[in-house]
Amino acid sequence: MQRRIVVVVFPGFQLLDLAGPADVFGTAELVVPGSYRVEVVAPRAGLVPAGNGVTVAAGALDEVEGPIDTLMVAGGLSVPRHLADAGLVGGIAALAGAARRTASVCNGAFLLAEAGLLERRRATTHWLSAGELRERYPDVEVDADPLYIEDGRVWTSAGVLSGVDLALALVGRDLGHETAGRVARGLVVYLHRPGGQSQFSLPMAALTPRSEPLRELQAYIDAHPRADLSVPALAARAGMSERHFSRVFTRQTGLSPGRYVERSRADAARRLLETTDHPLETVARRCGLGTAETLYRVFRRHWRVSPGDHRRRFSPPKER
Repeated sequence: MQRRIVVVVFPGFQLLDLAGPADVFGTAELVVPGSYRVEVVAPRAGLVPAGNGVTVAAGALDEVEGPIDTLMVAGGLSVPRHLADAGLVGGIAALAGAARRTASVCNGAFLLAEAGLLERRRATTHWLSAGELRERYPDVEVDADPLYIEDGRVWTSAGVLSGVDLALALVGRDLGHETAGRVARGLVVYLHRPGGQSQFSLPMAALTPRSEPLRELQAYIDAHPRADLSVPALAARAGMSERHFSRVFTRQTGLSPGRYVERSRADAARRLLETTDHPLETVARRCGLGTAETLYRVFRRHWRVSPGDHRRRFSPPKER
């Protein structure tokens, strides 16, 4: 049975929130003919401008009839001004009632929350919007870290391209992981980042220090993971007392020195896992983590996957 995917857009929506999942489902249809059909709807039928100026043709949201397999709601910078659109929000609520499952991409989660679909549910959104979602909808359990979250029949995803991860997960659930793998290879994307994997890379998790000495120190940490990066050593390098250094570093980066160093080493390990075939013990030593056991603990803590799983998903295929 062909699964009907209905994607809700609105003026100013993020084009990738539509195009990414639509291409996943469209490619799945090529791999397994008769598996998916994608429809685009908006508060009013006609051409709908995305935030980047590209327009897409959409049907009218209130004219959708019949059962829906998956309702997906796009996000975009214009979402805040659409939260007061009763026709859009009410239409989303109505269509969700006719859908087997409902999903949002990026800050489309705000529209789901406004429609009452996230009440007492765990949800995610773009990490920059998570605090606002939590404050505006206190009955939603907001988790800013995962790429996507499934809570019952409602799925939410993080920023922009995580909509591709979400769509691949849905294809895997519907048609099996082998099919999802073929779709991912066809699109030349990674298969498949698990929902629990962190959406934060080190540059997103930490701020750039205002002071030049700390910016130089931050660059030194990232470039020398095997060096002595203890607080005493870093404070001496910065020409500060340990206590003052820890306070200033934390205030300017948003992370304590120890947390930043560990995250930087985990990031270095991630790069080595993706680009080399070094044994885990070697990766651990080169990243200043000492042993494979420490690498495993740190990697799980920061990326929510094991080093081995990450390498299998992200390392380039070996030449035959």
